[in-house]
Amino acid sequence: MLTVQSSAQDKPTGSHVDRPTRGEAALGAVVCASDSSCEFTVWAPHSELVQVSVRNEQRTIDLIPQERGYHRAVVSDVQPGARYVFKLANGVERADPASRYQPEGVFGPSEIVDLADFRWHDQAWRGLQLKDYVLYELHVGTYTAAGNFDALIEHVNRLKSLGVTAIELMPLAQFPGTRNWGYDGVFPYAVQNSYGGPRGLQRFVDACHQEGLAVVLDVVYNHLGPEGNFLSNFGPYFTDRYHTPWGAAINFDDAHSDEVVRFFVENAQYWLEHFHVDALRLDAIHGIFDRSAQPFLASLSSAVDQLASKANRHVYLIAESDLNDARFLQPRSSGGYGLHAQWNDDFHHSVHCLQTGERASYYQDFGSLGDLQKAMQNGYVYTGQYSRFRQRRHGNSSAAIQPSQLVVYSQNHDQVGNRMLGERSSALISFEALKLSAGVVILSANLPLLFMGEEYGETAPFLYFTSHSDPKLGEAVREGRRAEYSGFYHSADPPDPQAESTFMRSKLDHRLRNGGSHLGLWNFYQELLRLRKSMPAVNELDEATREVTANETNGCLRMLRSYAQNEIMVIFNFSDNCIDCSSDIPHGAWQKHLNSADVEWNGPGSAVPEIFPTDGNSHLIIAPKSLCVFERSSRSSRVSC
Repeated sequence: MLTVQSSAQDKPTGSHVDRPTRGEAALGAVVCASDSSCEFTVWAPHSELVQVSVRNEQRTIDLIPQERGYHRAVVSDVQPGARYVFKLANGVERADPASRYQPEGVFGPSEIVDLADFRWHDQAWRGLQLKDYVLYELHVGTYTAAGNFDALIEHVNRLKSLGVTAIELMPLAQFPGTRNWGYDGVFPYAVQNSYGGPRGLQRFVDACHQEGLAVVLDVVYNHLGPEGNFLSNFGPYFTDRYHTPWGAAINFDDAHSDEVVRFFVENAQYWLEHFHVDALRLDAIHGIFDRSAQPFLASLSSAVDQLASKANRHVYLIAESDLNDARFLQPRSSGGYGLHAQWNDDFHHSVHCLQTGERASYYQDFGSLGDLQKAMQNGYVYTGQYSRFRQRRHGNSSAAIQPSQLVVYSQNHDQVGNRMLGERSSALISFEALKLSAGVVILSANLPLLFMGEEYGETAPFLYFTSHSDPKLGEAVREGRRAEYSGFYHSADPPDPQAESTFMRSKLDHRLRNGGSHLGLWNFYQELLRLRKSMPAVNELDEATREVTANETNGCLRMLRSYAQNEIMVIFNFSDNCIDCSSDIPHGAWQKHLNSADVEWNGPGSAVPEIFPTDGNSHLIIAPKSLCVFERSSRSSRVSC
């Protein structure tokens, strides 16, 4: 028997993750703390009447209309595991917009989940300081053969041994089918069923925290996917004021937008509170259109900062943006948005163009060693000057941005997967160049991000894949991919995104890591990450001094960094020739810590000495496409050589 109760009485909270009390009216279906009731709350201003239909009981219960289009009721005798839908005034039945779980996919009913009924083992975990993040981005579906959280847990200890400190998961919100990058999610609160659902994610985060690893989750607040997207049946979640390349824009500044802001702010809090996620990566915030005086992103950062303070945890928002606009990272008190960090595509483009020679599309704005020098020294390359690709000026100054606020990479899901054939760097550049790119990223003064498999030179492509059930939509995706690449390739015939084989080709082969050059590359990455952690001048980002200089003539990039009594010098040779860097070396005795050309790292061999004295008579010859790391202590700098 289902009954509706008054919602005025408060209920006690859980021990570690609090269940919302009845007075809070969290969106979705929330199991009440001390009885077998469940509180349902939905924002549906488009429907005068909303009923909840609990499928296994074959009963419908009226929700009570509230202010601003909310509908709410507490229903007795409803257990976790029960499946339900909302029935609207026009007779249409839809899953909960704030569904916690869609076990039957995007067209099935929602399932009630008691998220507070999970035994966490991370009570002492408070997260990591942002400067200590070394990110490892992965796609749950392709990282393992099984493609789920439990299989992923088996790799956590190995990733820790590599030296990464934060695992970044591509989006998990329920999408259609079982094969998708995750950016077609249509239930922002529901963890993808084929990955293991909400319980699987909780187990994974708990396992990471026990190993001392943070977890970053990619969330999409700029659009929803096209299939199974029924939010418009409930209310004005979208607006036709703006348009995105991926679908209707989210309504963040039109009529009724306060409730939309609440929906997505609460979503962020949901991941941080109930899944103990440490940071959210905000996908493509340049696709979030909001001209209000109190913009969504500022409201979001304020709510997250309050949560972090209350919980005594390190929690961050990391944005993806192609605007090169420092205001997103500036404090709210100074008119900024208060986000904590941002991906820096300029860094990637600078490295990629030097290594591959590609100049098509947005790569036409890059290609000089000076671009990389500016990215490593200052952050953005484009800070207001003219961009040929955009045919207008682009960006503003990044001078006020701390090094620890920028995430840098030589590969990521976009830059690999948005290539027509999904080629990784391992298919585009030489083995020596792979090590060079790794060194530039990991030894930078920014937050390094690795893309799954790059640490051992994975050879499988990372292709674009979908599993839409609508044949017309599937064909539209195919045609869209062909049109996208027609301007870049003479014969644009990308792999079929809808084919299961496209997805299977993107699966990693972890066996490669066990031998040959793949093992050598793994060991090299591990050593780079060890140096980053152990050398104060490399480990300290914001307080350390740094000086990056570029020699366009010989292809030499030199980076000097110092902190306390520790001074390091890294020389990067981007040319195809040996270069003599003797004249670029500051006075002192420099001890070699790493040379990527050494046979130890599967290199061709090099004559760089263990200690290089700048006595005017010695020559420092750096091999092509290689890097060398040297250290000068305060004592060695006074040595007479």
